[in-house]
Amino acid sequence: MKNFLNNNNTLILIFLLCLSSCGKDYLETRPTDEVSEEEVFSTTTNVWAALNGIHRIMYSQIFGVQSQGGQSGNILYMDIIGEDMVFNSTANAWLRDEYQWIGHRNPTNRMLFYNYQFYYVIIGNANKILANVDQAEGPQEDKDILKGQALVYRAWSYFQMVQLFGERYVAGAANDGLSVPLVLDPKLTATPRNTVAEVYAQINTDLTQAVTLLEGYSRANKSHLDVHVAKGIKARVALTQGDWNAAAENAKQAREGFNLMNNNAMLEGFNNYDNTEWMWASRIQSDQTSYFYSFFAYMSANYNSTAIRTNPKSIFSVLYDKISETDVRKKWWDPTGKNTAEFPVPNNGSRYPYISRKFLVADESLSIGDVPYMRAAEMYLIEAEALARSGSDAAAAEVLRTFAVNRDPSYQLSMNSGQALIDEIIVQRRVELWGEGFRFYDLKRTDTALDRTGGNHNATYANSVMEVPVGDKRWQFLIPQDEINNTNGVVTQNPL
Repeated sequence: MKNFLNNNNTLILIFLLCLSSCGKDYLETRPTDEVSEEEVFSTTTNVWAALNGIHRIMYSQIFGVQSQGGQSGNILYMDIIGEDMVFNSTANAWLRDEYQWIGHRNPTNRMLFYNYQFYYVIIGNANKILANVDQAEGPQEDKDILKGQALVYRAWSYFQMVQLFGERYVAGAANDGLSVPLVLDPKLTATPRNTVAEVYAQINTDLTQAVTLLEGYSRANKSHLDVHVAKGIKARVALTQGDWNAAAENAKQAREGFNLMNNNAMLEGFNNYDNTEWMWASRIQSDQTSYFYSFFAYMSANYNSTAIRTNPKSIFSVLYDKISETDVRKKWWDPTGKNTAEFPVPNNGSRYPYISRKFLVADESLSIGDVPYMRAAEMYLIEAEALARSGSDAAAAEVLRTFAVNRDPSYQLSMNSGQALIDEIIVQRRVELWGEGFRFYDLKRTDTALDRTGGNHNATYANSVMEVPVGDKRWQFLIPQDEINNTNGVVTQNPL
């Protein structure tokens, strides 16, 4: 296996995944392994095809591991490692190591390999576009849009990684612990790890440039990245860095033009990116069926996969009990485990208390469903949290009310202030974004201990990992051992 981040084979992935959009004759006359880099980037039309390759990587299985269907693999891992998703049975082993906090602390584990290489594949492909698009033949407007989207992809990928492989970012501190190597152009030489501060500085530089380049761009569909998505990621980054004003402002601007879904849509299965509040998502076509590496093969209530039949996922009962009885989201889970009328399971499927129906496949014979990466709901919650943390309690409560009354018609303007208001917002966030891949990141950024006690987690299934205190070295993912070996130690390991 070659060095992950400096691997020229990332360009081959572009060939394999995207050149079908370059034109039928082009494919038929030139095999993908004979197309030169010069030809791929000779025109903006071809560069668009390369960018479409990155869009496709977001939902493709490129490493041969069943649970790693693009970004949905990270989504699954980030929630099962937290406390709000319950692992109900060891009859099926998928996600078990992650639930038990084993996978990310084993340097040879495939989960680590995925979370490291998946994002570097995207970064490598984005770097190819950024290095070549200015020389392509075509309109400057297209070049700007292509560069803008490539910059967003690179920034987002580094943001995902720095939160995993680096120490927690602390506002006002040096943040000089090692994170991941910053690779900003196509090259083959091994690159040492940069500090957390350096990686965040590059993320912000990329996003600021991307917002300028993407201003006014009207995208073809929600798999493409526009200025709203760029600002949404800026809001996430600012929230993580404790820049409350930037987080609130970018979140507010990001959601402009996206309306919160109605209560009926909340119960339709989260499988259609035409949903009014979805800002960024992958559309999965029936002729692109992803079978058992689909997100919905693990998280839907009704697809007939082994993972769902034997181990449907439940919500942490402690969190469920915090949800108002008049909140439509409470209908996502069955606390009894016996509601056969409203909670479908596949044939011979198991039932457990607090099982979910948030995610459903529209066609039970197919594992497909569109996968959400960003929704307007998240932007409301970021704005509310940032305002509350900045001390603007009244403004935060009003933003929270606008959001929460959509989910719960009986919700009243919060009278909480200070930490109590922040806690209320965090509960809303945990409920709203359950199963969408945020919980580990949120625990780490808020310096909150893992606490699975007092509810429906089974300590035996969890390998007795019911609590993990803040500051524990296990909050930092290890670097894959292959990367250390293949760089001859240029890339070093985190504390074991």
